[in-house]
Amino acid sequence: MDLEAVRTFVAVAEAGQFQKAAADLSITQQAVSKRIATLERSLGVRLFTRAPRGAELTIDGQAFLPHARELLRAAERAVGSVRPGRRPLRVDVIASRGAQSGLMRGFHRAYSEIDLDVVMLFEIETAVAAIRSGAIDASFRAVAAPGRPLPEDIESVRVLDEPLQLLTGPAHALAGARSVTVAQLAGHRIWMPGIVPGTEWGAYYNDLVAEFGLTIEATGPNFGSDALLDTIADTPALATFMGGQTRLIWPAGHGLRRIPVTDPTPVYPHSLLWHRDNPHPALATLRSHLAATTAGHDIAGTWAPAWVIPR
Repeated sequence: MDLEAVRTFVAVAEAGQFQKAAADLSITQQAVSKRIATLERSLGVRLFTRAPRGAELTIDGQAFLPHARELLRAAERAVGSVRPGRRPLRVDVIASRGAQSGLMRGFHRAYSEIDLDVVMLFEIETAVAAIRSGAIDASFRAVAAPGRPLPEDIESVRVLDEPLQLLTGPAHALAGARSVTVAQLAGHRIWMPGIVPGTEWGAYYNDLVAEFGLTIEATGPNFGSDALLDTIADTPALATFMGGQTRLIWPAGHGLRRIPVTDPTPVYPHSLLWHRDNPHPALATLRSHLAATTAGHDIAGTWAPAWVIPR
């Protein structure tokens, strides 16, 4: 159905005259008549009758009018859903409890008037494809896998270096430490069942192992954070790495310990990715907010792989 013809029908119904509707729409009266005639042919009914005072709705026209108005409202909502500045800013984070989600919560508190859609995509390739297609406006990603540079139309900026912490149960040999050095972790089993080969975080932990000779095990299915915490709490021989800004809640009886890692502190470098031609005005606001509220990078005493996305 021709929406312009529907719009013209509503204008005539509200104006009561073809001439006034033409003036309201900034078209000729002849164009109004042609649009109404086309709409009547497609519907197979008469919508107006000529009257001394102008145009009056027929019974069919009266029945069609509320639906015509709803068609126009639906069209306006459809256009608004994809028009930059009118639709929500769509941002991808990896996990709802991670540091990236925390950054977006801080942005929402500072700019509550900006509508947000927060989604969670898995692989960086999926996120980059969604950015390039316009399905999302930006994505938080930790690093780019070595040998797989970002496409030229994708911009990035490093926004947060998140220190890693060691998470242990109460019976672990390091549970009583206030902090541990990377060297002290050698020989301890660090269980990371969520690592997936080929992902950016998989590449990150591969480099961590190669650099410091750590033992990181990714065996077994990943049943989620609750199962991971249960296992760490009950298994003295296992520990795991956790981002320092990752929010976790566990039963009081677990007695878990979050222990800072030092000398050097491994940091997980989070970057924001977006398409260089993305016009959404809130994207610039998000970038400015992150630049003003996040800490510096490559601070002395920290470690990150040499191939992370540059700032």
